[in-house]
Amino acid sequence: MELTLWQELRMSEPSFYQLNKKHIIIWLLIAIAIVVALKLGIDEKIIVFVTLALGLFTQLFAGLGALIALIPFIGPLIVKLLAIPFFWILNGLGYFVGMLAIKRGYSGEFMKSRVLTLALLVGIVVGYIIGHIIPLR
Repeated sequence: MELTLWQELRMSEPSFYQLNKKHIIIWLLIAIAIVVALKLGIDEKIIVFVTLALGLFTQLFAGLGALIALIPFIGPLIVKLLAIPFFWILNGLGYFVGMLAIKRGYSGEFMKSRVLTLALLVGIVVGYIIGHIIPLR
Protein backbone atom coordinates (compact mmCIF):
# COMPACT_ATOMS: atom_id res chain seq x y z
CA MET A 1 0.00 0.00 0.00
CA GLU A 2 1.53 3.29 -1.12
CA LEU A 3 1.11 6.53 0.74
CA THR A 4 0.13 9.69 -1.05
CA LEU A 5 2.34 12.75 -0.88
CA TRP A 6 -0.06 14.45 1.54
CA GLN A 7 0.02 11.44 3.91
CA GLU A 8 3.82 11.34 3.82
CA LEU A 9 4.08 15.04 4.61
CA ARG A 10 1.51 14.74 7.36
CA MET A 11 3.37 11.84 8.97
CA SER A 12 6.68 13.69 8.95
CA GLU A 13 5.38 16.95 10.48
CA PRO A 14 4.81 17.04 14.23
CA SER A 15 1.43 18.44 15.24
CA PHE A 16 0.87 21.79 16.93
CA TYR A 17 0.38 20.13 20.30
CA GLN A 18 3.51 18.03 19.95
CA LEU A 19 5.57 21.13 19.20
CA ASN A 20 4.10 23.26 21.99
CA LYS A 21 3.26 20.63 24.59
CA LYS A 22 5.75 21.96 27.15
CA HIS A 23 4.60 25.57 26.82
CA ILE A 24 0.91 24.69 27.12
CA ILE A 25 1.49 22.53 30.20
CA ILE A 26 3.63 25.23 31.82
CA TRP A 27 0.99 27.93 31.11
CA LEU A 28 -1.74 25.78 32.62
CA LEU A 29 0.35 24.98 35.70
CA ILE A 30 1.25 28.65 36.24
CA ALA A 31 -2.39 29.72 35.83
CA ILE A 32 -3.57 27.08 38.30
CA ALA A 33 -0.82 28.03 40.76
CA ILE A 34 -1.82 31.71 40.58
CA VAL A 35 -5.48 30.95 41.23
CA VAL A 36 -4.65 28.62 44.14
CA ALA A 37 -2.21 31.14 45.63
CA LEU A 38 -4.80 33.93 45.44
CA LYS A 39 -7.44 31.69 47.05
CA LEU A 40 -5.02 30.81 49.87
CA GLY A 41 -4.39 34.51 50.54
CA ILE A 42 -0.69 34.57 49.67
CA ASP A 43 0.74 38.08 49.26
CA GLU A 44 0.34 39.43 45.72
CA LYS A 45 3.98 40.57 45.57
CA ILE A 46 5.16 37.01 46.10
CA ILE A 47 2.77 35.74 43.43
CA VAL A 48 4.02 38.34 40.93
CA PHE A 49 7.66 37.54 41.68
CA VAL A 50 7.19 33.78 41.34
CA THR A 51 5.14 34.18 38.16
CA LEU A 52 7.77 36.42 36.58
CA ALA A 53 10.57 34.07 37.63
CA LEU A 54 8.75 31.07 36.14
CA GLY A 55 7.97 33.10 33.03
CA LEU A 56 11.62 34.03 32.72
CA PHE A 57 13.00 30.53 32.84
CA THR A 58 10.27 28.82 30.85
CA GLN A 59 10.07 31.30 27.96
CA LEU A 60 6.43 31.90 28.83
CA PHE A 61 6.15 35.32 27.22
CA ALA A 62 8.14 34.46 24.10
CA GLY A 63 6.03 31.33 23.63
CA LEU A 64 2.80 33.27 24.01
CA GLY A 65 3.97 35.77 21.39
CA ALA A 66 4.92 32.90 19.08
CA LEU A 67 1.49 31.32 19.45
CA ILE A 68 -0.23 34.61 18.65
CA ALA A 69 2.04 34.99 15.62
CA LEU A 70 0.81 31.62 14.32
CA ILE A 71 -2.64 33.06 13.55
CA PRO A 72 -2.73 33.50 9.76
CA PHE A 73 -2.48 37.07 8.43
CA ILE A 74 -3.30 38.95 11.64
CA GLY A 75 -1.06 37.08 14.12
CA PRO A 76 2.28 38.55 13.04
CA LEU A 77 0.63 41.95 12.73
CA ILE A 78 -0.72 41.74 16.28
CA VAL A 79 2.70 40.78 17.65
CA LYS A 80 4.41 43.62 15.79
CA LEU A 81 1.78 46.16 16.79
CA LEU A 82 1.85 45.21 20.46
CA ALA A 83 5.56 44.65 21.04
CA ILE A 84 6.94 48.14 21.67
CA PRO A 85 3.69 50.14 21.86
CA PHE A 86 2.57 47.77 24.63
CA PHE A 87 5.22 49.28 26.89
CA TRP A 88 4.31 52.82 25.85
CA ILE A 89 0.60 52.23 26.48
CA LEU A 90 1.21 50.71 29.91
CA ASN A 91 3.52 53.55 30.85
CA GLY A 92 1.12 56.22 29.59
CA LEU A 93 -1.86 54.67 31.35
CA GLY A 94 0.20 54.53 34.52
CA TYR A 95 0.86 58.27 34.37
CA PHE A 96 -2.80 59.18 33.75
CA VAL A 97 -4.08 56.87 36.47
CA GLY A 98 -1.32 58.17 38.71
CA MET A 99 -2.48 61.76 38.29
CA LEU A 100 -6.00 60.78 39.28
CA ALA A 101 -4.79 58.66 42.20
CA ILE A 102 -2.56 61.40 43.60
CA LYS A 103 -5.40 63.94 43.30
CA ARG A 104 -7.67 61.67 45.33
CA GLY A 105 -5.02 60.92 47.97
CA TYR A 106 -4.04 57.40 46.97
CA SER A 107 -0.32 58.07 46.64
CA GLY A 108 0.74 54.93 48.58
CA GLU A 109 -1.37 52.61 46.44
CA PHE A 110 -0.17 54.43 43.34
CA MET A 111 3.46 53.71 44.19
CA LYS A 112 2.68 50.02 44.75
CA SER A 113 0.95 49.76 41.38
CA ARG A 114 3.82 51.49 39.59
CA VAL A 115 6.32 49.08 41.16
CA LEU A 116 4.22 46.08 40.06
CA THR A 117 3.92 47.49 36.54
CA LEU A 118 7.67 48.04 36.38
CA ALA A 119 8.28 44.48 37.65
CA LEU A 120 5.98 43.11 34.94
CA LEU A 121 7.70 45.07 32.17
CA VAL A 122 11.20 44.14 33.35
CA GLY A 123 10.15 40.49 33.65
CA ILE A 124 8.80 40.46 30.11
CA VAL A 125 11.97 42.01 28.68
CA VAL A 126 14.37 39.81 30.64
CA GLY A 127 12.28 36.70 29.87
CA TYR A 128 12.34 37.52 26.19
CA ILE A 129 16.12 37.99 26.22
CA ILE A 130 16.86 34.86 28.25
CA GLY A 131 14.37 32.90 26.16
CA HIS A 132 16.37 33.70 23.05
CA ILE A 133 19.76 33.13 24.67
CA ILE A 134 18.82 29.74 26.19
CA PRO A 135 16.55 27.88 23.73
CA LEU A 136 14.06 25.38 25.14
CA ARG A 137 14.64 22.75 22.46
